[in-house]
Amino acid sequence: MTHSHAPQPAKTPANATGPARVAIVTGAARGIGAATALRLAADGLAVAVLDLEEGDCQPVVDQITEVGGRALAVGCDVADEDAVSRAVQRVTDKLGPATVLVNNAGITRDNLLFRMSVTDWDAVMGVHLRGAFLMTRAAQGAMVTTGWGRIVNVSSISAQGNRGQANYAAAKAGLQGFTKTVALELAPFGITVNVVGPGWIATEMTRATAQRTGVPFEEFQRQTAGAVPMRRWGTPEEIAAAVSFFAREDSGFVTGQVLYVSGGPAD
Repeated sequence: MTHSHAPQPAKTPANATGPARVAIVTGAARGIGAATALRLAADGLAVAVLDLEEGDCQPVVDQITEVGGRALAVGCDVADEDAVSRAVQRVTDKLGPATVLVNNAGITRDNLLFRMSVTDWDAVMGVHLRGAFLMTRAAQGAMVTTGWGRIVNVSSISAQGNRGQANYAAAKAGLQGFTKTVALELAPFGITVNVVGPGWIATEMTRATAQRTGVPFEEFQRQTAGAVPMRRWGTPEEIAAAVSFFAREDSGFVTGQVLYVSGGPAD
């Protein structure tokens, strides 16, 4: 996916000492994850672009390296414990210990509750919740050793409830409880853990949602934008900007917070 805001040559982040920080972004082959990887690269971080298929990550890696950044494509099923351990070790070997982690990987298996299969429930929980748990557990060791870390979990406005998404809404709400708990546990080690909760964002995932409803994507956007105070959808780059704030050197006193980026107030 091509994004309008290409990263600039990598640099050491402000107030950092030594080499550039290393970030892992999951679900980074497209959409919000890709935009986040590009933004963090522009901020001066080396970025591991992680998704289920390594080949799908390469275009994002190429965009980063073409302008002088450092990046690595990593194929990994975040719900697989052994695969996660191997992936984090590979990032450490190739780029250095990761002290920024963005848990963005996610899938949808939408349906009304009475039609929802156990398989679809488990698949969504596996990627969103089990995946965030496994990635965070694997990455936090290097952060504790370093005495510095930033973990950003991507939730959703759907955490407040959304018809046809009992699995997705539950997973995204669970991710917020996970975040607040891990924030308490890791705060003494200089590690912050926060949530970004997107509203309606133009991605392949939301295009699939429109397809499920049988409405053309552009019409679906028009219909749903009417309920957004700003009367428009957001962009992946706007979510990436929020992630960038939480990943900054100087955001170290902000932890356990949920920031909705949804074009209006949210509870």
